[in-house]
Amino acid sequence: MTTTSSPAVWTPPARVRGTLAVVTGRGERAAVYERFGRRLSTDGYTVGVFEEDVDAATGWLAESTDGPRVLVGSDAGASAVLRELTQGAAVDGAIVAGLVVDAEGSLPADEERTACPLHLGVLASDASGSPRRPAEPLPAPADLAAIAVPVLAVHGGDDPVSPFVEAAAVLRALPDLELVETVAGLHDALNDQSHRSVAATIVLWLERLRGGDVHAPVVRSVDLVAATAS
Repeated sequence: MTTTSSPAVWTPPARVRGTLAVVTGRGERAAVYERFGRRLSTDGYTVGVFEEDVDAATGWLAESTDGPRVLVGSDAGASAVLRELTQGAAVDGAIVAGLVVDAEGSLPADEERTACPLHLGVLASDASGSPRRPAEPLPAPADLAAIAVPVLAVHGGDDPVSPFVEAAAVLRALPDLELVETVAGLHDALNDQSHRSVAATIVLWLERLRGGDVHAPVVRSVDLVAATAS
């Protein structure tokens, strides 16, 4: 990890396969995404984490020559990413996690965010806390429908902060959406107990995006009976 005031950057040990700029949620420091950054960089993706600063994240991505260039947002960062996409951000795709549906809603308690003991410890540390800005209102459905890049959305099935059904109702306006539910998951979808499976899902999506067609599978399950039937 290369530590700067903004961003914190995790770089791959060898060939770079793409670049991700992560916009943190309310009150989150970059350290909250260290585990995420380390894991994705191990799979070949440079990860920069920006503390509630989507403009800086977009500008940093614009300077990268290693595509695909993907904007990532969690919690209020997800709302900011969607707004940036409606304004024509020059990126190849986006990932939103734990989208905040009610911008006026109260800030979540740590226990509403995750059931992962390690992540709870990070949230409780002094290094993870900063002043919490409110989430911005979500773009109008017509603006979401005009977004031109593919979006992967990851959301907790039992998210008490932003219920899955409500988030899905907003996200369905996106024209090129892949929605993933973390089963029994809470609000911090990138850092909950299913963080390994979520990271693997993201890598699979990134590899498809990198291949030029996010809808074309790189690997797939095979029906052995059908495949061997004569």
